[in-house]
Amino acid sequence: MAVLEVHDLASGYEGVQILWGVDLALEPGKLTTLVGSNGVGKTTLLKTVMGLIRPLSGTVSFQGKDVTTMSAHARAHAGMVLVPEGRQLFTEMTIYENLEMGAFSPRARKTFHQNLEKVYELFPRLAERAHQKAGTLSGGEQQMVAVGRGLMAEPEVLILDELSLGLSPLLALTLFEALTRLKKTGLTMLLVEQNVTMALAVSDYAYVLAEGKVHLEGPARELSKNDEVRRTYLGI
Repeated sequence: MAVLEVHDLASGYEGVQILWGVDLALEPGKLTTLVGSNGVGKTTLLKTVMGLIRPLSGTVSFQGKDVTTMSAHARAHAGMVLVPEGRQLFTEMTIYENLEMGAFSPRARKTFHQNLEKVYELFPRLAERAHQKAGTLSGGEQQMVAVGRGLMAEPEVLILDELSLGLSPLLALTLFEALTRLKKTGLTMLLVEQNVTMALAVSDYAYVLAEGKVHLEGPARELSKNDEVRRTYLGI
């Protein structure tokens, strides 16, 4: 059974429909990526899945339960965790304090120290600078904090919006390597990413969104060899 499933989802903003009948499913323990050009509805899909936007029609199911009408905070408590585009850190707070904010739910507080140790192991730089204000960090370091904060919430599914946006190739590679390590732990993840080459390289399954609909889907390795994907998104 899929951990997270979207069926025939339609959504949009202020009377403008952006998504049209989207179907998507996340297999347990797999890294699924969603790619597409700017403006096709990737972030709209994530916000609808997380309950930040109410869908026009269709359903969102999490661990076999219909959560379409569930509030955003209830979904977060249930284990649906979003690492948002632009990081959205508490810049005047330290790295440690930002990570602490991630452990907001009762179940996450119970495993706070274990999860903190895992985050520091995944990103040793955060341990070295734990008491440094988040606003003084580089973009890559801030993204590490954002991912770490998401992991502190004890997610059943971790959703990442534009992981490598604005980062140097080296820092982007560090974060993609972190995803590979997280995948080995059995964590289910959904990645929205403009770096299509890297996203397909680390993912198990992929969806291509175009004009508000799923245009293509399949195992990531197969899509990376697809002529249309190579021409449109990989520049080959």
